[in-house]
Amino acid sequence: MDSSDLRRGHYRKILFCTDFSDNADFAFDFAVDAAIRNTGCALCLLHVIPEPDAQFWKGYIYEVGDMDAKARADIDAKIDSVYRPRVPADLPFRVEMRVGAAAKTILEFAEEERVDLIILGRQGRGAFSRWLLGNVAGKVACKAPCPVLIVPSSAVVRSP
Repeated sequence: MDSSDLRRGHYRKILFCTDFSDNADFAFDFAVDAAIRNTGCALCLLHVIPEPDAQFWKGYIYEVGDMDAKARADIDAKIDSVYRPRVPADLPFRVEMRVGAAAKTILEFAEEERVDLIILGRQGRGAFSRWLLGNVAGKVACKAPCPVLIVPSSAVVRSP
């Protein structure tokens, strides 16, 4: 991303990353708000299926790495029930899914898409997953090609 193309505080592409945890669901409101506040901004939701999960649930993954119809339908249903209703009709919104190591896949996607801001929740799926997969938010924050907003579940939204 060329920093001369981006005025401070004005974002054209915001990437919201979710693992469908309660904290990610909470952080989504921050992503929608940031996109609304930046006229002409597009919001992209990215869900990464971790490789260990992908290997375990082989019925959900084709040999070439694409998700099968059942897995895609389950994920789409979750997105349709939790996220889409919270997106204003006039806000450009798209959903992407990938299989891989969460932090690495998020960083690669952000670079490929020339994302201006990444938003994700601080804590994901629990202590065991953080131990096994590492701290995704921390890895993304340290290596991201753009600003990162990490939203803790304890964040308080204050009235103006």
